[in-house]
Amino acid sequence: IYSSFIGAAIGILPGIGGGTAGMLSYTFVKNRSRYPEKFGTGIMDGIVASETSNNACIGGAMVPLLTLGIPGDGTTAVLLGALMVHNVSAGPLIFQKNAAVVYGIYTAMLVASIAMLVLEYAGIRGFIYVLKVPKYYLLPVVICLCLVGAFGSSNRMFDVYCTLAFGILGYGMKKLELPFPPAILGFILGPLFESSLRRVSQYLTID
Repeated sequence: IYSSFIGAAIGILPGIGGGTAGMLSYTFVKNRSRYPEKFGTGIMDGIVASETSNNACIGGAMVPLLTLGIPGDGTTAVLLGALMVHNVSAGPLIFQKNAAVVYGIYTAMLVASIAMLVLEYAGIRGFIYVLKVPKYYLLPVVICLCLVGAFGSSNRMFDVYCTLAFGILGYGMKKLELPFPPAILGFILGPLFESSLRRVSQYLTID
């Protein structure tokens, strides 16, 4: 319960993400535990604390996205981009102009939570074997699926080239230990910031 509240609160703050929520929740539960010396050995309390906070952070990140149009983390930044593609403006007016989209998101999150509980509980034994697959077998399959998805979205090779270019860029950022969320948020929020800045400039010029 503590971890859920911590994760939701951290998720509401834009740009922090589930990693910070997991660490804060883990530290909080460890300090309140009767046996803190067991933390770090795979004890169930620490695993449940961090994962519960991480999952709750996803729901909290939807709050600034739907109310202010500001993504709370990288996942909601991708969702904001998807909404922009479909000409849906996230913000206070989304509840009036696109109420069906909002209720669709609520329903999807509810169904996803139930499905995650059922599927992960039923398939946990099989999922363990996925971790044993060597990366030199798994990664080429993932790359091919990404390229096929990029081409299938609009049937253009330009999207495939963009996918490869951003993949190389992401690899370089990882090698240089540069954080990903600020770049994603800047890429998504950049056009919104520029359009709002132009509107403000026009108002100031008129006045």
